[in-house]
Amino acid sequence: MEERISLTEMNANEFGKVVELIGGHGMVKSLENMGIRIGTEIRKVSQQLMGGPVIVSQGNTRVAIGYGMAKRIIIEVKK
Repeated sequence: MEERISLTEMNANEFGKVVELIGGHGMVKSLENMGIRIGTEIRKVSQQLMGGPVIVSQGNTRVAIGYGMAKRIIIEVKK
């Protein structure tokens, strides 16, 4: 069984699939514009200490997502 956690709880270099975006229309639209959609496979590249941005890669693209927004992205982690 695969585990569901927020993006901030993932370890660096872990892969997972976006299964839920908890937020309003504006936040979901912003994430979709960055290529982060439900069903998207992503890899967490790194996270800064003390609530800094989370860097993820999707295909050949890397994006930095603010900590507050990253907490509301639910991932199904690949084991």
